[in-house]
Amino acid sequence: MKEPSKTPSDTSEAVGERGDATRQKLLTAAIDVFGHYGFDGTTTRALASAAGVNLQAIPYYFGGKEGLYLAAAEHLATVISSHVGGRRQQVQARLAEIQSEGRPVTRDEARELLTALLHTLAEVMVSEKSRPWARFLIREQMEPTEAFAKVYEAVMRPMLEAIRRLVGVLLDAAPTSERVRLRALSLVGSLMIFRVANAAALRQLEWSEMGPKELEAIRANVTDIVHSLASRGLP
Repeated sequence: MKEPSKTPSDTSEAVGERGDATRQKLLTAAIDVFGHYGFDGTTTRALASAAGVNLQAIPYYFGGKEGLYLAAAEHLATVISSHVGGRRQQVQARLAEIQSEGRPVTRDEARELLTALLHTLAEVMVSEKSRPWARFLIREQMEPTEAFAKVYEAVMRPMLEAIRRLVGVLLDAAPTSERVRLRALSLVGSLMIFRVANAAALRQLEWSEMGPKELEAIRANVTDIVHSLASRGLP
């Protein structure tokens, strides 16, 4: 039996799918390769080889190495958001619900929401998936470019703002105050260390790995830290 011939639309869809796959391969490879060697130390040949695609795919899809670098940062922001954005949105929705009730957020509610948010961050930091993300972002932290701005605005700023709002309740201080900003950064930093200083953390804690058991210990520590937050003069 003769197979039906492909229509122009079938062909274009197949080409589009191949194009999407090529683009995705380059974005994933770019985060890892740029993270290892930095922008200046990375060649387009190395990027194409890591992605397993033709060298001409980079200028075709991204206009060149710089375009791919910025696109990789945007892709990274999307990937991280897929892991933490849902929890952040849940927290924000709950805060909006409380506001609609015409009452302030209680300290118990703030603790519960902040703990949930930080537990999610802990899961991301401990996960091996975050290793190439961290390498890419650490370089951007040291020498920020337009790429950092993309990740900061899409992921870091909204997350820190949500944390600051909850910390503000616990410290009985304005979310915009320096004290609250410092405490929010300290909380995030206490989790980032498990990724950016992974070797030191493992050695200090005498752990051989960061698996489910270790994650639970980190989550328990986060809970303790959140419950220790209090405004001056309050228990």
